[in-house]
Amino acid sequence: MSVALKPVNAPPVLSVRDLKIEFPTRDKVLKAIDGVSFDIQPGEILGVVGESGAGKSLTGMAVIGLLEPPGRVAGGEIHLEGRRIDNLPAKERGKLRGRKIGAIFQDPLTSLHPLFTVGQQLIETIRYHDGCSAQVARTRAIDLLRQVGIPAPEHRVDQFPHEFSGGMRQRVVISLALAANPTLIIADEPTTALDVSIQAQITALLKRLCREKGTAVMLVTHDMGVIAETADRVAVMYAGRLVEIGPVMDVIRRPSHPYTAGLMASIPALQHRVDRLSQIDGAMPRLASMPDGCAYHPRCPSSGPRCKTERPDPMPVAGTQGSAACWLHQGGTGA
Repeated sequence: MSVALKPVNAPPVLSVRDLKIEFPTRDKVLKAIDGVSFDIQPGEILGVVGESGAGKSLTGMAVIGLLEPPGRVAGGEIHLEGRRIDNLPAKERGKLRGRKIGAIFQDPLTSLHPLFTVGQQLIETIRYHDGCSAQVARTRAIDLLRQVGIPAPEHRVDQFPHEFSGGMRQRVVISLALAANPTLIIADEPTTALDVSIQAQITALLKRLCREKGTAVMLVTHDMGVIAETADRVAVMYAGRLVEIGPVMDVIRRPSHPYTAGLMASIPALQHRVDRLSQIDGAMPRLASMPDGCAYHPRCPSSGPRCKTERPDPMPVAGTQGSAACWLHQGGTGA
């Protein structure tokens, strides 16, 4: 079996620059995503983590081109393999979905039609993108099911979604995402509805597909355990902004942003017993009442006067390959 190695200094598959997403309301325009930038290289898995409402899934939907109105991309650029795609007409953008960008969502039942066999759905997808014969598409569908670990694919290709377990349905969804050999996959909470042992199988499958096919993956999740096991780098989001990004082990072992440090401190350690878990006091601000300066400062134990008035941009963190949007990394205490 051929193995696709990550090219050295290859151009990124996905490049997001200063992305802004707005939701107009009667009273004001709400900024849901405000200046997010990141790259994903061929064969790389970028984990995107944060609380519910941080903007993780919204960023993924913007990349795919499936933002629900009245949400809109209000600024920035999205490039796929060097080509700008956020300003393409809807019809042309739709052609990229499936062919260049695959999607894996949280609940496989919402991605699979209950009245068609999994084979019919795979064959239709393959023929739509490649224009091949039904027989060729069926052979490829069976091969795709085999690649994602479906046993006896020649038999199961003719079964309906309800005849598969949750983990097997998610494997079918992954095979659909791979049907046209996309260069990028957006995986939005792909393991949340599955038990722990099946989660491990799905994350191992994503890693293997990246290694063998060179596919880039944006893995959206709230589970740091999945991130640690699967991702090469991790991007931490808070209140619509990227607060930290870097190699996954650097971020987990030496978090550079106080919010990331709070997330990591809230995870129980197996080495020693504690009476009470650490927590981050307060709640993430609403879009309609975003504080001035750093959005995290009302909850941050390290905040100073500057944090309350000036919003920091991501800046390099000394001794790491990552960056963090925190005044602590510009010499001092945020004062």
